[in-house]
Amino acid sequence: MNAAHSKSAFVYRQVKRALQSGRYAPGQRIDPGRLAEEFHTSPTPVRFALYRLVGEGLVADHARNGLHVPLLTELALRDLYDWMERMLLMACDIGIAPPDEATAQLQLSSTDDDLVDITWQLFDAIAEASGHGALRHAVMQANDRLTPVRRANLGLVKHTYEELVALLDHWQRRDIPALRASLRQYHERRKQAVPHIVAALNDRTDGHH
Repeated sequence: MNAAHSKSAFVYRQVKRALQSGRYAPGQRIDPGRLAEEFHTSPTPVRFALYRLVGEGLVADHARNGLHVPLLTELALRDLYDWMERMLLMACDIGIAPPDEATAQLQLSSTDDDLVDITWQLFDAIAEASGHGALRHAVMQANDRLTPVRRANLGLVKHTYEELVALLDHWQRRDIPALRASLRQYHERRKQAVPHIVAALNDRTDGHH
């Protein structure tokens, strides 16, 4: 049982990483049999891993039609951005712990840095600093669901590097009023870009057929 569990955990991590890197297009079917072959394992650990991802909203179960990468509609994406914004503002309201060493290391050094990864880390850090475990868990799940979207919209939203530099600066100085205002602006810009982002995701989907 332990071997099966560790294999399932390995498959879970690998598929989650693939989903977040944009390897799979929204709407694309995920074949458990193919994954079992790829990871040299039986179908059972693969199914355990995939249903764990279903529970996190990263994979959709279409019953007889199998498992797919979720298709985001404009309404669903706007809701997801709104949900993330509300949670981060709630974290600011609850109270933020003072800076620590991990926070000090969270910085951008050049435009070549992985903006998507640093955005994930920043939003996670804001939630963690609230000291509210359930809130952090919810932010992590929304962060994971938004990661492939953030990769798809690089270039669709302008000045993302400067925007993230400002967010990090407000966060590290614990300037909460400025952080709240920047978080609102960050999400508002993306909500306005939702039609373009969904169109870009759909283009990627068409390219996989």
